[in-house]
Amino acid sequence: MSVITLLTDFGTQDGYIGVIKGVIWRIAPQVQIADLTHEIAPQDILEGALTLARCAPFFPPGTVHIAVVDPGVGTRRRPIAARLGEQTFVGPDNGLVTLLLEKAQGADQQVQFVQLDQPNYWLDRVSSSFHGRDIFAPAGAHLANGVPLLKLGSPIDDPVRLIIPQPERTPQGWRGQVVHIDHFGNCATNLGETHLAQMHQVSIRIKDREIHGMVKSFGERQNGELIAMLDSDGWLAIAAVNGSAAHLLQARAGDRVEVSGL
Repeated sequence: MSVITLLTDFGTQDGYIGVIKGVIWRIAPQVQIADLTHEIAPQDILEGALTLARCAPFFPPGTVHIAVVDPGVGTRRRPIAARLGEQTFVGPDNGLVTLLLEKAQGADQQVQFVQLDQPNYWLDRVSSSFHGRDIFAPAGAHLANGVPLLKLGSPIDDPVRLIIPQPERTPQGWRGQVVHIDHFGNCATNLGETHLAQMHQVSIRIKDREIHGMVKSFGERQNGELIAMLDSDGWLAIAAVNGSAAHLLQARAGDRVEVSGL
C-alpha cells in the first residue's frame, strides 16, 4: 500500500486540493491519500512545519508527504524532496521540514535531499503560481510508484532551515511563547515536559492572566475556566474548559508565556 499525505494552506473552497489529488491519481492510481490539513494560515511556514512534524511520525514507513506552504512560488526558491528516516517529503525549500530534519539527524537516521530539477517527473506545463499541482504532486506520485529519489533531482546538502523559537531560562523558571492555536482555541506553546519536569507549584502567566497549577484533563475544572495542561504531544497548552482560550485571552501565535515554580 502506498500512502501520500497532503498539507497545504490552500483551504478547501477553490478546488486546488481536488486538482492535486487528480494529478496524483493519474500517475499513481493505487495510492491512498490522507489530508493532514489544508487550513494552515496563508503563507505561515512555521505553522506548517510544526503541524507536519506533529503528524508525520504517525504514518507508516514509506509514506510520501507533500507539504505546500509556498509564499516563494515562482521565485528562485528550490523545489526539493527529502528522505528523512523511513519517510519522504516533497515541497518548497523554505524550512517546512526543519523539525523533522533535526529529529532525523538527532536519531542518526538517513538524511538525503535532492533539488527537483528533472522535468520528466513534472507536468508538461509548469505555471509560476501552482507548483503544488505541476511539480510537487507529480514528484510525490512518482516516488509513491517506486521511482528512486535520486532520479528526481540532484543531491543538495544545504536545505533552508527555519529559526524555531526556543524557550529561555529565567530566574523563576522559563519564558516561552504560543506557537500554535488550534480549532478549539487551545494555545500550544514551545514549553514541554522537559522544561516543567523539575518544577513544583507551577504558575503560568499569559496576557496578564495567571494560572495556578496544572491539570491532566479538561474535566477537572468548571466551564469557561482557564487551565494549563500538557497536550497530546507533550507541550504546555493553555485552554478554556468547553471554550476558547484564544478568544478569552485575545491570544495569537508569538504571545509570551512565562512559567515559574519551586
